[in-house]
Amino acid sequence: MAIVVLAVLAPASWFLERWVEGPPAVNDFVGPPVSDYELYTSKVWSYDVNGMLNFIMTSPRMNRRGGDESLYINAPEFTIISKKPGIPNWRGNAPFGWVNKSGTLMRLDNAVYMWRPAYAQGPMATLCTSNVTGWPKENRMETADPATMTQGASVMNGVGMRANLNDNHLELLHDVHGTMYSSQNNATAKPVDCRALLASATGAGTAG
Repeated sequence: MAIVVLAVLAPASWFLERWVEGPPAVNDFVGPPVSDYELYTSKVWSYDVNGMLNFIMTSPRMNRRGGDESLYINAPEFTIISKKPGIPNWRGNAPFGWVNKSGTLMRLDNAVYMWRPAYAQGPMATLCTSNVTGWPKENRMETADPATMTQGASVMNGVGMRANLNDNHLELLHDVHGTMYSSQNNATAKPVDCRALLASATGAGTAG
């Protein structure tokens, strides 16, 4: 009889305790993933499938996520190595970045700015866009956001972009418009930086 009574009272006391105390508190904490470690003033090198240097990224702070060993990056500055002799590297920056464990997938979050210096066959080129997904080992990237591309004085605007920087191919996907100059006129005209265009458009909109 004592065993039967205990068998009934034990679960009954547990239910009574839950009823008095209410449900357990929900952990509603929202924040960055727990890091295995943090690196300060870090530098990362990525190599392509042939073992050639492909991508360099520096950052004042980098966190490695414990679960999947991906990297969360503050204020990344990067260099995309040119694959053709005589053509300079692309360089760029963004407020935040992310790279997966194997270095095959990358995100650049918020505003992204890229530029390539002038060289013998072409004037300076710039690119202003945001929220870019990239494949560093393949030198490919894309975004669904608006993008402004300049080369010399020529300017192109569009929504959505794909780029293969191995062959210097950049493609705007939708709502494309701009101003293009001939090669001779473009080489002698004053080069345009996409950041100045965006700042001018924002100022005009604010003033209006």
